[in-house]
Amino acid sequence: MEYFEITGGTPLHGSITLQGSKNAALPLMAASILHPGRTTLHHVPAIRDVDVMIEILENIGCTVQKDNGTLIIDAAKAEHFEVAASLGERMRSTIILLGSMLGRAGRAKMPFPGGCIIGMRPIDIHITSLGKMGAVFEETDGMLCAVTDGLYGTRIHLRFPSVGATENVILAAVYARGRTRIENCAKEPEIAELCRFLREKGAKIEGEGTSCILVEGVSHLRDSTYTLMPDRIVAGTYLFAAAATRGEICLEGMRPSDMESVLDVLGRMGAVYENREDGFYLDGRKAINPLPVVCTETYPGFPTDLQSQLLATLCVARGRSVIRECIFEERFRIAPWLNRMGADVTTDGREAVIEGKAHLSGQMVKAQELRGGAALVIAALMAQGITRVYGSAFIERGYEDLAGDLRKLGAVISKKKAER
Repeated sequence: MEYFEITGGTPLHGSITLQGSKNAALPLMAASILHPGRTTLHHVPAIRDVDVMIEILENIGCTVQKDNGTLIIDAAKAEHFEVAASLGERMRSTIILLGSMLGRAGRAKMPFPGGCIIGMRPIDIHITSLGKMGAVFEETDGMLCAVTDGLYGTRIHLRFPSVGATENVILAAVYARGRTRIENCAKEPEIAELCRFLREKGAKIEGEGTSCILVEGVSHLRDSTYTLMPDRIVAGTYLFAAAATRGEICLEGMRPSDMESVLDVLGRMGAVYENREDGFYLDGRKAINPLPVVCTETYPGFPTDLQSQLLATLCVARGRSVIRECIFEERFRIAPWLNRMGADVTTDGREAVIEGKAHLSGQMVKAQELRGGAALVIAALMAQGITRVYGSAFIERGYEDLAGDLRKLGAVISKKKAER
């Protein structure tokens, strides 16, 4: 097993360029199979989830060329619209292929996503919504199977603004007969990115960024080239790392307009920031204030994908903080590891109470999921002594080169392989 070894206590300083967005790359790659032609994507992050998605596309019959952050996907010969169970186990986002497969071929087969360590991710919203558009579902040998003799536009009201369900309905609606109206849809920047990408290919979509998206079905799409947005969760991770270590950093390529709730929290903690010509600057030297209550919410609220990183940062705030997790029910799994490092975190269901300490101490800890793993790295950066964060593979699902980026900012971190 590989791990990150980190010597803490060094404030982060310097400038780095942000990677492309994981949560935009995967839906755009899924969308590429709608068009029996070529899609070129730039600024694609070199992460494990992208590599798994490439394998899935190749198994479907696509050809994929990968070169220094650029993917060229040719879906002309895509014909095997099934995701193998072995690939589904390696990536949680395979469900995003459902809408594209139904739109392109009228059929789809894939493993159920089930639950993961941060909580269940039910797909009933996906199935109900696509069912209203003419898809029929059944379970066969533990696989989700869907068929349709033609999708049609209709009014879809999502009972919860699910990002994945919003993406799937949009993708299914591109070729559906007539107009699809999606109400109570997700407003995340990655949804807007998908809509912009599809418009570049010839889709007729409007309303992204609002609670209602309209899609007018078209008969065909075209070849296109698109550059992905920066990853706002990676940006937030580095901003919290700077605040936790009382450092100063500049992030090139960050879009502050996508991160207003995150910046509000950092400002309340005492950080100072501004958007400059050379990037987004944050001074975390006085980011010591506790936070009475922070609740995770759907966008534009505080993102659940940054809750763990905030939790780690608040472990050394001067006073009591409270975090309420309103999206996933099991996202405080890092609390025992933080307490092992000297933190004082008490959890009760969806609420965590953090009593700030003067410092943390280096220990051996283990990442159990992507964002919690990144939070443990933040804790290690501000701890006294050496920390080993095992389970680096989880972190590499979403971070292109976490250790490399942090070294550029002055951190003492290296990736090593455990001796057997």
